[in-house]
Amino acid sequence: MHSHDLPQPPATTPLQHGSTAPVLVIAVLFGVAHMLTNGQYGFHRDELQFLSDAQHLDWGFVPYPPLTAALEHVGLEIFGLSLVWLRLFSVLAQAVVILASGLMARDLGGGRLAQIFAAIAVGLSPAPMGNATMFQYSSFDMLWWVLIAWSAIRLLRDDDPRWWVAIGLFAGLGLQTKYSIAFELLGVLVGVLLTDARRYLMNRWFWAGGAVALLVFAPNLVWLVRHDFISYRFLQGIHARDVNEGRADGFLRDQFLINANLFAAPVWIAGLVGYLRARRYRMLAWMYVVPLLLFMLLRGRFYYVSAAYPMLLAMGSVITERWLSTLRPAWRAGTATLLFSSVVAIGIYAALIIMPITSSGPLRDFALKRNNDLREKVGWNELVTQVAAIRDALPAEQQADLGIVVGNYGEQGAIALLGKAYGLPSPITAVNSGWLRGYPQTPPHTVIVLGSSRERADELFTDCRLAGHSGNAWGVVNEESRDHPDIFVCGPMRKPWSELWSHGPEFG
Repeated sequence: MHSHDLPQPPATTPLQHGSTAPVLVIAVLFGVAHMLTNGQYGFHRDELQFLSDAQHLDWGFVPYPPLTAALEHVGLEIFGLSLVWLRLFSVLAQAVVILASGLMARDLGGGRLAQIFAAIAVGLSPAPMGNATMFQYSSFDMLWWVLIAWSAIRLLRDDDPRWWVAIGLFAGLGLQTKYSIAFELLGVLVGVLLTDARRYLMNRWFWAGGAVALLVFAPNLVWLVRHDFISYRFLQGIHARDVNEGRADGFLRDQFLINANLFAAPVWIAGLVGYLRARRYRMLAWMYVVPLLLFMLLRGRFYYVSAAYPMLLAMGSVITERWLSTLRPAWRAGTATLLFSSVVAIGIYAALIIMPITSSGPLRDFALKRNNDLREKVGWNELVTQVAAIRDALPAEQQADLGIVVGNYGEQGAIALLGKAYGLPSPITAVNSGWLRGYPQTPPHTVIVLGSSRERADELFTDCRLAGHSGNAWGVVNEESRDHPDIFVCGPMRKPWSELWSHGPEFG
């Protein structure tokens, strides 16, 4: 299928009055599938950071804005430490993304086939699928971005500038979720300036939308000012680490392999061409091209653009449906069947790798071998149990005056949340937002040290001895078991805690 063979979207898209029930059913089925499988394994180290921050609500945190941790706080209050139910918000976010994808196809003039294909192709794409398997800001970043795109389609389709208020609301929520959405919002602005949508610049609703976005983002902006834009320094440090470790490699490759279903690539490419060719909707092409080029030039991670693919698949589904209608019935049925079955096949393969389908047997081993995120969900309960056992083996006077020093945010969340069942003290760390919470005013005379090398432990503390190792029953090699498995028991700090804190937070 070549771009010049594709029907051009009409200047005015006809309204579709078909039932949205099939797309809604698809979204619900995907949601149910995730709820049924999300109870396997344990919390991911990133989830443990959000859980830790959820216990210290604020208008900002060192690594990210506050919305995700606030949602996790609500989840903890309602569900407690439930793997399945704490991931409910992420599952709901992905279900809405799937539903909105089908509705975007409808609003662009697509019939039932286009709507169903758009919804299934998005649901079976690795990036949104992964977003529903754990609690993370990427889940909600994609949600807000897809809702911005859907609002932009409605804005342009109906020429109703009041949709700018919805765009502003979702933009503000996006900025309260993940700062990288600013690149997508720059794509919106460029799209306005370079297309017929510039007519909205003189419209009060455009500026009202901007005011709503600023109003929603304002509390975090004030927090950033009060904390000397520490999150900006964090992002700089993490970006340098990612580039140095090669995490930004494969950017273009993974647009095809992970951000969207591989066999849907001709469809989303057709969608991009369709937006470029359709004068009414050209603004949406810039909403993809601008962040793609910026992240490619700045060496961002591939998934920073993942939220743009549902809108491309929506338009591509409409164009593909129209192209299929020009074929003879037998060719039409055969081509549609091939397209659907290919997308479903690669989607099932992706699900076997991404979704925590089983915690035993060959399917588990197949997934663990290929999915680093699954490996990072293993071993936290064993780590906390080991720390509790080391604590219990100490003399009573040392147990009474004990601190637990952790070297990364996964350990921080594990001790803070899972350690409660063992009566472990709150973890001490200068990593990320742990630095904001400070150090003990009465320094402990005995500390259990996690996530540190022997050299670093000896540098910071006196009388260190090896007391145990972190590991897991499955023998999975992950960051915890590979990079810092040793657990030490040490005496007091060599220097005042205030001196360590004066260097500022460690970014991780």
